[in-house]
Amino acid sequence: MTMEPQEYHEALAQLAWQVELGADEAIGAVGVDRYAEKLIPKKVEKTVEKQSSKVVDEPVDISAEAARLAAGSGDLEALRAALEGFDGCALKRGARNTVFSDGNPAARVMIIGEAPGRDEDIQGKPFIGKSGQLLDKMLAAIGLRRNAEAAEEAVYITNVLPWRPPQNRDPLDDEKAMMKPFLMRHIELVKPQVLLLVGNPSSQTLLETDQGVTRLRGKWHKVAGIPALSIFHPAYLLRVPAKKREAWADLLMLKTKLDEG
Repeated sequence: MTMEPQEYHEALAQLAWQVELGADEAIGAVGVDRYAEKLIPKKVEKTVEKQSSKVVDEPVDISAEAARLAAGSGDLEALRAALEGFDGCALKRGARNTVFSDGNPAARVMIIGEAPGRDEDIQGKPFIGKSGQLLDKMLAAIGLRRNAEAAEEAVYITNVLPWRPPQNRDPLDDEKAMMKPFLMRHIELVKPQVLLLVGNPSSQTLLETDQGVTRLRGKWHKVAGIPALSIFHPAYLLRVPAKKREAWADLLMLKTKLDEG
């Protein structure tokens, strides 16, 4: 479309006037007639409003989708892929990595923590920061190592949440509930002889209770028919060293259970 000289100069004058007013960016190639927008028939406006409200009234059942993806995972690699493809949890958008697991899947002991921290988020593995280092020392004291090839000496580690909560806050109830189907499927696939529940969030999620570790520790529970022992989180022991005596007693309970076979 060609422009007459007069039209060109008028357009140029209008542009110069807009620049003087402070305009410094062209938002669209074609101008929008705001007056014309007001002339949209009310019937059309009602149709648009009706369609918009219809979208709002049909939320996606995120929990059902999580359960479907988890149930359809036939092995650990499939479960990892399902987790990495699941976008229902907002934590994923702020995380660097999906922290799936570490250790030997053939291990007799499966350790379940709460959620990744900063170090875990960066490296993509659970329990590798200061609390993870203390956990390794605690396990070594009863002859267990995460990198051991022999199942009798190995452990397998995961978390309730695979993504780091902002500022390392505690997992929220709806986040734990949303991700629980993946965790339960994880336990089914690993088939451990014993579960070690580290800290309040993992203990409360799997034992379905509001009680904390202080009341839950020192005795055996059952999760999906598997013996489960609740222990203090290593991060808590770093803050309250006096509790290490009780933590050692719990580790001895675990060792006795493993020795009994």
